[in-house]
This record gives sequence, structure tokens and C-alpha cells, in this order.
Amino acid sequence: MIATAIVLLLALLAFGLPVAAVLAALGVALSDIYSPLPLTRAIGEIAWTSSNGFLLFSIPLFVMLGEILLRSGMADRMYGAMVQWLSWLPGGLMHSNIGACAFFAATCGSSAATAATIGTVALPQAGKHNYNERLFLGSLASGGTLGILIPPSINMIVYGILTDTSIPKLYLAGILPGAVLAGLFMLTIYVACRLRPQWGGTPIVTSWPERWRSLGDLAPPLVIFGVIIGSIYTGMATATESAALGVIAALALAGLQRKLTAAVMLAVFEGTMRTTAMIMLILVAAFFLNFVMAGIGLTAQLNRYITELNLSPYVLLLAVVVFYAILGCFMETLSMMVTTIPIVTPVMVAAGFDPVWFGIVVIILIELALITPPVGLNLYVIQGIRPSGAVHDVIIGALPFVVAMFAMIAVLALVPSLALFLPAVSY
Repeated sequence: MIATAIVLLLALLAFGLPVAAVLAALGVALSDIYSPLPLTRAIGEIAWTSSNGFLLFSIPLFVMLGEILLRSGMADRMYGAMVQWLSWLPGGLMHSNIGACAFFAATCGSSAATAATIGTVALPQAGKHNYNERLFLGSLASGGTLGILIPPSINMIVYGILTDTSIPKLYLAGILPGAVLAGLFMLTIYVACRLRPQWGGTPIVTSWPERWRSLGDLAPPLVIFGVIIGSIYTGMATATESAALGVIAALALAGLQRKLTAAVMLAVFEGTMRTTAMIMLILVAAFFLNFVMAGIGLTAQLNRYITELNLSPYVLLLAVVVFYAILGCFMETLSMMVTTIPIVTPVMVAAGFDPVWFGIVVIILIELALITPPVGLNLYVIQGIRPSGAVHDVIIGALPFVVAMFAMIAVLALVPSLALFLPAVSY
């Protein structure tokens, strides 16, 4: 049964079908082959129950928030401020790429949106200042992954829904690892440009008065982050309500800057609907597949197989890391989450791992999948906004940052309190 499911999944993916169609077709095939009951008759009920949850409403709201920041130009000004403060380091603007991605991630919740927004602003600077193009591209692709680790995060909401884990705790748990991972990315750039100084480009001349003036451009993302996170932890709003407050704050800031035009709002609405429709279709198909897998006994069979291996907790963690690293090369991240998390998380919790801590590990592994070929979404996002060049340049440039992500997982394994400290203090 397990072998059949894997072969069918890989075969359907090889045909290049949309991910939602692959998941739904796999569920129908497994039901027809292994179930004595017509499980496909439950599709309507599953589509309704899996898409009317209150928490799910935060997904289009966070998507809309990112669209407002992108279309109103606030992201451009934020990047200019990061250039003023970080471009003096060896690696120059590549540090600004990481810093701007971290700031944008604190308001957006989407890795693709983070990479696309900062990449659009930053890419023209690579040739102008003679940077190593591959490393510059890699810094944008990897920096974009911070969009789902630093709260707010759409993927954390999905993990919380699938595992019944507190989303506010997940948000708190992601703050310190997000900052440390951004630091590891910057350390990667620093080391590379120390070993190869010519990769660091032409230094940008700035002054302290210009730096102080640029601080105002960092205010909008900080205000939005404060509204979202502050409203949750002061008890004023749930995670979903905080997303709505974030949208209101973004609209207010765009209005104050006279950027809230009809053309901007039309682009915001269109982008929000397209992205939300894609996410929800994948979720519905994945919930149906999970229902079929549970109905035919495949989920229980997988759990029993893993349990009978009698692996120690950290060997089991290593196996999970390898599993996600390989799977991430072939599956889209959201579908990978909703397909595997209901199976893997109960096993890891039974082995003694905290579900909040494991959620952060999973998010980092999902980030890893975003920059590993052949399916790494951020690689193609950055390639898509380049005027010319081959995608293998982006892939090669992202490889040093893959090492940094594995180092981050090792740090979390050695120091679990890095993720658990803030939730423990707050709760």
C-alpha cells in the first residue's frame, strides 16, 4: 500500500499536473484500489468542513497584507533604509537583501511574496555595483524563505490547524530562530566575501545623516508587526483578527502616503484572490487525501512501521530531516505540509519532542524545500524577475544557504530553548 501510494504520487507529479489535482487524483486512486466503501462520496463534505474554519480566514488576509505592501511601494523604501545601515559589511547589499527580507517577513507571512518583492527592488543593483551574481541571487532566494519563519506566517497557521497546536505559541517560537537564521545567512555572506573579496562588489558610500533620515522608512513594517503581534499577546485579538488589524494598518499607512489608488487596490484584490484560490484548492485536496489514507489504514500502517523501527529520538529526528530534505526536492511546500504533517507529527510527539518546537523545525525544513531544485519555488521566483540568465545560477548561489539551514536545525536540536523560551515565558 505504501509503495503504491509513493509510485502513484511520483508518477502524477512527473506528468506536470497541478499539485491540487495530483493530491485529489491520488486520493481517488487509493480509494478505488483499497477501500471497500466509496470514499469519494465524502469529497463534498470534506471540501466544506476543511474550508470553513475561522483560522483559515487569516490566510487571505495575510496574502492581502503582503500585496498592499508590495503595490504601495513601502517595500521599496524599506529596502533603501536597509542599504543605508547594512551595506558597509563585507558583502554590502547582500546583507541588505537579508535584512530587508527579515523586515518584510515580519509583515507578510509568505516566502514567495517576500522573495519577489525584495528581489524586484534589489536585482538591478547587482550588476550596477559588480556583485557576484550567483551569490547575490542566492541571498535573495534564501532571504525570502524567512517569510514563513518570522511571524506572522501562513505556513505556521497551516501547521497549527493540522496538529491542533497553539498558533500564538508558534508565532512566539519563530521569533528567535528567525533572527538567528537571518544572522547565519549574513554570516554565510560574510565568510564568502572574506574568502573571495571580489564577490562583495563596489562599496556604497553613505553618511550618518542619511542613515538617520532613512529610519522613517522602517517605521511602516514595524508598525504593522506591532499591530499584529501586539494585538495577539495583549489579548485584544485572535490570530485571525490580528491579520484583519494588520490589513487595516497597511491600508491606513498606504493612504497616509497617498498610494491608495484605484489601480493599486485592483492589483491587490486580484493578487489576493489568485493566491488564496491556489492555497485553498491545495488544502481541500490534501484534506481529502488524508481522509482516504486514514480510511484505508495507510496512516496507521505508516505510524506502526516507524514505531517498530525503535529508533532513538534524535536518530528519528535525523530520519525526518533527511525525509523532508528529499521530499522537498519533488513536492510543493504547502502540499508537502498537509500530506505529511498529520502522519509525522504524532510520531515525533510520541518520541518526546515538543509539538511547538517540532513545528519550527518543520518550518525550517519547508524553507529548505523552497531553495532546493528541481521544485524550489523561490528559485523560480527569483529567476522569473531576472531580465536574463539561466536558473542554474540561482541554484548554485543558494547552495551555501542550504548549509546554513542545516546548521540552524542542528542549533535547535542542541538548544531547544531557542524556540521554546518565549512561549514558556509568555504562557
